[in-house]
Amino acid sequence: MVLDSSAKAGMDILRRNTDYALRLMVGLAQHQADKGSVSTRLLAEEQEVSYQLACKLMQHLHDARLVVSVMGPKGGFRLNRRPGEISLLEIIEVVQGPLSLNRCLQKTGVCPRAKVCPVRGSIGELQSRMAEYLGGVTLEELASDRGANGALGERT
Repeated sequence: MVLDSSAKAGMDILRRNTDYALRLMVGLAQHQADKGSVSTRLLAEEQEVSYQLACKLMQHLHDARLVVSVMGPKGGFRLNRRPGEISLLEIIEVVQGPLSLNRCLQKTGVCPRAKVCPVRGSIGELQSRMAEYLGGVTLEELASDRGANGALGERT
């Protein structure tokens, strides 16, 4: 039984803008070897993100100090740290806030049933495992061939 017709489409844990920001950051990591900056327009084209949205996301990533801007005719953006030092979790949290599967896991006191809830522990464990996994995947991995088509393999 489906209670909400919008639930038929499924639940997105990563929002659309987060997916776009991840793609833009992977694009920057792929260009890192050039040691130059990459224009937002080029990144937007390569990653199939609208230019206007790419500009907003790059500004947000800049505010979080994940990227730095370079002024001038060959200006653009570059990563502020090496690709191997930036995790997916860090990017996700910059764009959409802390990873949370349910409000009851965000802070104490949100749910009056927290101490007796039979579901909370399992959902909390799943959230922890997701955070651990995403915290262990770096831009370097995604920018390399190992990240192509989601072929990162098993993690422990």
